[in-house]
Amino acid sequence: MRTYHCFWLLFWAGQPHQSFLTPLSKRTSGFPEKEKVLVLSGNSRQDLHRSKRSWMWNQFFLLEEYTGTDYQYVGKLHSDQDKGDGSLKYILSGDGAGDLFIINENTGDIQATKRLDREEKPVYILRAQAINRRTGRPVEPESEFIIKIHDINDNEPMFTKDVYNASIPEMSDVGTFVVQVTATDADDPTYGNSAKVVYSILQGQPYFSVESETGIIKTALLNMDRENREQYQVVIQAKDMGGQMGGLSGTTTVNITLTDVNDNPPRFPQSTYQFRAPESTPLDSPVGRIKANDADVDENAEIEYSITEGDGYDMFGITTDKDTQEGIITVKKALDFESKNLYILKVEATNTHVDPRFLYLGPFKDSATVRIQVEDVDEPPMFSRPAYIMEVKEDVPLNSVIGTVTAQDPDAAKNPVKYSVDRHTDMDRVFNINSGNGSIFTSKPLDRETLLWHNITVIAAEINNPKQSSRVPVFIKVLDVNDNAPEFAMLYETFVCENAKAEQLIQTLSAVDKDDPYNGHQFSFSLAPEAASSSNFTLQDNRDNTAGIFTRKTRYNRHETSTYFLPVVISDNDYPIQSSTETVTIRVCACDHRGKMLSCNAEALIHPTGLSTGALIAILLCIIILLVTVVLFAALRRQRKKEPLIISKEDIRDNIVSYNDEGGGEEDTQAFDIGTLRNPEAIDDNKLRRDIVPETLFMPRRTATARDNTDVRDFINQRLKENDTDPTAPPYDSLATYAYEGNGSVAESLSSLESVTTDGDQDYDYLSDWGPRFKKLADMYGSMDSDKDS
Repeated sequence: MRTYHCFWLLFWAGQPHQSFLTPLSKRTSGFPEKEKVLVLSGNSRQDLHRSKRSWMWNQFFLLEEYTGTDYQYVGKLHSDQDKGDGSLKYILSGDGAGDLFIINENTGDIQATKRLDREEKPVYILRAQAINRRTGRPVEPESEFIIKIHDINDNEPMFTKDVYNASIPEMSDVGTFVVQVTATDADDPTYGNSAKVVYSILQGQPYFSVESETGIIKTALLNMDRENREQYQVVIQAKDMGGQMGGLSGTTTVNITLTDVNDNPPRFPQSTYQFRAPESTPLDSPVGRIKANDADVDENAEIEYSITEGDGYDMFGITTDKDTQEGIITVKKALDFESKNLYILKVEATNTHVDPRFLYLGPFKDSATVRIQVEDVDEPPMFSRPAYIMEVKEDVPLNSVIGTVTAQDPDAAKNPVKYSVDRHTDMDRVFNINSGNGSIFTSKPLDRETLLWHNITVIAAEINNPKQSSRVPVFIKVLDVNDNAPEFAMLYETFVCENAKAEQLIQTLSAVDKDDPYNGHQFSFSLAPEAASSSNFTLQDNRDNTAGIFTRKTRYNRHETSTYFLPVVISDNDYPIQSSTETVTIRVCACDHRGKMLSCNAEALIHPTGLSTGALIAILLCIIILLVTVVLFAALRRQRKKEPLIISKEDIRDNIVSYNDEGGGEEDTQAFDIGTLRNPEAIDDNKLRRDIVPETLFMPRRTATARDNTDVRDFINQRLKENDTDPTAPPYDSLATYAYEGNGSVAESLSSLESVTTDGDQDYDYLSDWGPRFKKLADMYGSMDSDKDS
């Protein structure tokens, strides 16, 4: 007879219960009065035969968020081979085994040690096994079972955004979509209503509504006007448990903005505007600004202004200021108080972007009346013309009136006007003007040939207010009169060959005239009466303002007469006729058979006999080259003599020249040694003076050696006193002047007099401490020391 073994598992199946928003700390949970026993194997009766099967487990629930003080009991694991003698040992493995779930290895009781959160892990899969303690072998196959965490309503709905922002056009219809909000619940949506969310509006009625299931927000009020209210704040609540009492909830804020539409026409705040404009207002200058109010914004508030009618329609213009949406009235034509002092305009303001949906509200434009008062100003006198052109003959007598300018005060007062000439435009004072009537007259003679046009400026000023003045240009043209005689176009000097034939042309003459007759120049040429009958030449007038000189005889002798002077009379045909006598110089020259000039007595016309032009140029070039060669050679010799012995830039030497200004003359040029004064023993006895006779010399007196630290002033005074009392001291010693720094000088003594008698080199490191003024000396002497050291 086969024996069957079975496992018994006893579980407490927690009964689900509703949460009434009771805090977790107050929740109570207990074990059920009855344990659910699962018999997993058959009994030992012989008449019942079935094969052993694996453990069968149903899905069991464990309540989440347990708040009791003891461990939460899960169930009991039992094998039918357990005799109660402790020979079996129960083992639990899988999710959370040993940590979250523990088992009593003797009794098989399973408990949960911690609070379980379904939102963290909803299902735990465990494996159970029973083994023999003594042998360690399993007495039952390992089986798997599931513990599912039973959900409670412990999570409130959460919106995807803390704040929503949305906008809709104003005046939208009821039910217009605004925005959709969404909330999620972390509870189990498959069990109960813990995750079933319902939306409701807490704030924002009656303007908006929300669909309870979808969270779509819509408009609920007709004709919401942005100009009345632009911003709305709506609070939406999401509640779980299907919105029933006891459910958890969350809220979010929705900021809704009404965008503008063109539902407001422009309107002028007043029907009439008054402006004043001086009559001197420049063109395109603003006169005033008007503005029509529009409650809309941005492009819906853009306004275009225009002048539709009025007596100043062509005198004024209006433009729109794009920044302020104002209409700027400007002057298009010059204003004149005396002509018209009041203008009435009708100005219209129109929206540039009109929405056809709101045309029923009326025309989107408005009009207003603008009155512009022209103010009188003290204007300067006005000339009758913008410019004057006058003509005057150049021979007009002085003080002759050549024209008149007229100006008058345009103001109603009609103040008297005085005239004057701007002397900056008439520096020579050729013209003057009558200050009372504006007549212009000459004050100096005119000459058309010197200056054809005179451009002057006349000033007209009010007598009562000279600051009010105006100017006008006056262009005066000087008309020509025949006051200049014709003359040769050039100085004519020609020649005639000794072997010339009679009636031979030797020169063609032409003339010029400074005058400018209306019909052009017409000159006539003739010989002067005194030369007409006795001349050796004849003159033929060509009637084209030219004339030809012809020979009268067949040969000429230059040794008899070398030069002929032929007087020619030139006349014009203008009125009055002007004529002049010009002289043509004709020289007699030797010519070859072709008539080419060979020699003349006149040096200005020919060169010396025997030398051609090319020969003279060659001789001149040779002389110039020779002179340049001599000059360059002399310059090079002088430069060689002046070349210094020391040509290196690095060789720096002191050249000391002693001028014995107080000495014995040109011979006394020996330099003075200051070291000798300090140490008289260093005097060279064998050195004789060059400024006195040797036999009259006395032996120099021996004086005590001066201390090195003796002050220069005391030293000089001591030596001066000794020399004054020394009968052997001549009166023509050199005078040396030393600049004295004084005892309190920061730089101390700069004298280097002691350096002559010093055996070693002096240390110049202290020059570096004297500042930038002595940097050059420090670099020079410091480098020397460093060179020696190296």
